[in-house]
Amino acid sequence: MEFLRIENLCKVYGREDNQVTALDHVSLEIERGDFVAIVGSSGSGKSTLLHIIAGVDVPTSGKVYLDGQDVYAQDNERLAIFRRRQVGLIYQFHNLIPTLNVVENITLPILMDRRKVNRQRLEELLELLGLQDRRTHLPNQLSGGQQQRVAIGRALMNAPQVCLADEPTGSLDSRNGFEIIRLLKLSHQRYGQTLILVTHDENIALQANRIITVSDGRIVRDERQAARQ
Repeated sequence: MEFLRIENLCKVYGREDNQVTALDHVSLEIERGDFVAIVGSSGSGKSTLLHIIAGVDVPTSGKVYLDGQDVYAQDNERLAIFRRRQVGLIYQFHNLIPTLNVVENITLPILMDRRKVNRQRLEELLELLGLQDRRTHLPNQLSGGQQQRVAIGRALMNAPQVCLADEPTGSLDSRNGFEIIRLLKLSHQRYGQTLILVTHDENIALQANRIITVSDGRIVRDERQAARQ
């Protein structure tokens, strides 16, 4: 079942002689519950594509539909709510609040939304991510891998329809990197979320059941494969 549809998406930065085309008439569809890896060299447009799907970066032209909703037809307030409630975004460099502990960082999107924290879900995530005994630790008291686990928990706390990860293992060693991918796959399977991951690592991309290759702002290859367990 189609969940995400992108139509003729373009993104241009700069003006006149300084224009750079990051995305050049990109169109694609992604099914609900899919695990998709987007790959490409640095500057290919893969992160720009992810950020536009997330509602973080506004396209120059084109459409993004998520579960039938025209993402950029919303005003700024509704777009902010969309980002908090329907999208879980994981960055390469954690972006944790240094003065907040593990639980506070994970539940921050809920508190910003002025909603009640689902304690059962919080405990499930702490168990899934192996952070039960780190709940009161500050970010500077955690390893890089543990910090990225907190970032994953924050992205998943709102039970978003889609989880988007931008080079989530880029700042980690290979052992921690594959542990993060294992956790993302586990949460994808447990919660039935659509998972879209940007990576330059071929071994990580091969964990997905669909690999989309981007070059010079265009999709040049789109392959399905049997996902690894």
